[in-house]
Amino acid sequence: MRRHNRLLFRTARSILKNDAETEDALQEAYLRAWCALAGFRADAKLSTWLVRIVINESLGRLRRRGAQVIPLDAALDVAGHEPEALMEDDPDQRPDRVAMRAEVRRLMEARIDTLPDAFRTVFMLRAVEELSVEEVAVALEIPEATVRTRFFRARGLLREGLSRDVDLAIGDAFSFAGARCDRIVASVLAKLADGRESP
Repeated sequence: MRRHNRLLFRTARSILKNDAETEDALQEAYLRAWCALAGFRADAKLSTWLVRIVINESLGRLRRRGAQVIPLDAALDVAGHEPEALMEDDPDQRPDRVAMRAEVRRLMEARIDTLPDAFRTVFMLRAVEELSVEEVAVALEIPEATVRTRFFRARGLLREGLSRDVDLAIGDAFSFAGARCDRIVASVLAKLADGRESP
């Protein structure tokens, strides 16, 4: 389980988009795999077989989730709220999105700070302040061709730096180490010990 936990968690998470439900699906998939282990023919790698089981479990959960539809009018009558009161004014002002934008801004600012001085000033004036090429050339007393070249080069350097940052971050996406792994293994083993071998 520990060898395949991260792969299977990320696979299920990509379908369910919810950590708690993903953990439940993963545990159920392990139980199903345990029950079907005798039928594993080794035509494919064990990891591929397990991925298929967790995908089926996750898709099944999505189908079951879709079957539990409550009419909106009934839900609103029970809650006693007007529909307009439940709608958000601006989804971009939700705290999670504000925090995400702040983090992206921090990352961009840090990358801009690493640009060489001449490129950084041109980039700030062109991209951030949105001055025209002509205005930047006048302000810095350099030819317009130099402004274009430095701006182009600054964007390239930023793109390379941000691309490296993203590549490093992708490996950490939906992190799985430690407590989550231990919790899933312990839960599956406890269910097996209790005799719940058939899902």
